[in-house]
Amino acid sequence: MTIDWQKEAEARKEEMLADLFSLLKIDSVRDDSQATADAPVGPGPKAALLAFLEMAKRDGFETKNIDNLAGHAVYGEGAETMGVFAHVDVVPVGSGWDTNPFEPIIKEGKLYARGSSDDKGPGIAGYYAIKMIKELGLPISKQVKFIVGTDEESGWKCMDRYLEVEPKPDFGFSPDAEFPIINGEKGILTVHLSFNGSNAGGTNELVSFEAGLRENMVPQDATAVITAVDVAQIEQDFAAFIEKNPITGTVTANGNQVTIEVIGKAAHAMEPTGGINAGTYLATFLTQYDFGSDAKAYLEVTANDLHEDSRAKNLGIAYTDEKMGDLTMNPGIFNFSSDKGGTIALNFRFPQGVTADGLEADISKKLAAYGVTLTRGKYQTPHYVPANDPLVKTLLDVYEKHTGQKGAEKTIGGGTYGRLLERGVAYGALFPDRQDTMHQANEFMWVEDIVKSAAIYADAIYQLIK
Repeated sequence: MTIDWQKEAEARKEEMLADLFSLLKIDSVRDDSQATADAPVGPGPKAALLAFLEMAKRDGFETKNIDNLAGHAVYGEGAETMGVFAHVDVVPVGSGWDTNPFEPIIKEGKLYARGSSDDKGPGIAGYYAIKMIKELGLPISKQVKFIVGTDEESGWKCMDRYLEVEPKPDFGFSPDAEFPIINGEKGILTVHLSFNGSNAGGTNELVSFEAGLRENMVPQDATAVITAVDVAQIEQDFAAFIEKNPITGTVTANGNQVTIEVIGKAAHAMEPTGGINAGTYLATFLTQYDFGSDAKAYLEVTANDLHEDSRAKNLGIAYTDEKMGDLTMNPGIFNFSSDKGGTIALNFRFPQGVTADGLEADISKKLAAYGVTLTRGKYQTPHYVPANDPLVKTLLDVYEKHTGQKGAEKTIGGGTYGRLLERGVAYGALFPDRQDTMHQANEFMWVEDIVKSAAIYADAIYQLIK
């Protein structure tokens, strides 16, 4: 029996887009300020999860809600279970959008909205793949679960809870990265640097310094408030600085208090060179002025050891693995105040051959003269599924059949739900020739790619569960 999966996907295009639009309209950014026992990561992610589960119930799937943190839709029975993992939470919006990020719009074939490519668009494609198999009544020998999380962009609280109460699938993939396949994922480590906050000894005072929204995003916006002895000189210096660097910004004076704002470019932390870090640029500008010792240390570490150094050479921890590539570093969140001190969240993506303990020891030694203390945040070890695994081979074969392009294994710095399973990978939905706008302003996904991904996913899932 030959099935034209592209034709089946095209026949469901309008319905697929309608369901996707309903999810994209939900602001599902994690919001701890509104978190409750009933909405553990805030009302937005909960609403998106409930919307998905209602959709699956409508389509006749057996569903389950795990504490408003995660859920699944189940189809079929069998001794083995395949998992398809997606997430409905999104990163914060940030600045620079040309449209309302939660009012999806299609322009010139591109669907613009926060979450269109990460991960609501690919997620809907994966869901419709299973829906097609169900509607066609195809014979299968395994169970498939479409599993949805609400905290993928932050702490993975959703999957921690899900796997506490639900059996782990035997194999599967996450539609949350790139085609042809991602069978290797670097380890992820966030290290928080803490600084003291006294301004003693300086002619200027760093009142506050803030940049970044999430550890896994390159900061697009940064703001510093300083009490200055020569406001006019700062205004003149800043005009010259932005003239020479790939940023924009403003200086606003109120008496001798000056607010400096820098705008760079957001990007996913897995490849910081795709963005322009507003925080490190602002610190680099400020180092030319005299501040108290603690503020000076904060700015100097940022400017001298972190600025434009995605491979962490200045910290002495640069490392490259032949198979998994470079260690990368993203200074993701900055907070400093003269009364409380400062913190910097460094988000590392590291290959096999590197350990969290080793990284922390080397950083601590390098920054010892500044009185910096370190604490560990999010941590995940590297993950790899061999290229000769039947799961990898099947997924690559299906990709090649639908695109006519040769597939090959790949490792990324991003962290997907694929790493939850020993035999788990990421599979699509960004095609090799497409622009990656995940975690950026004006995020989009080509409509034709959503439909094409659904066809590829349906074929692949059916090959793996029939």
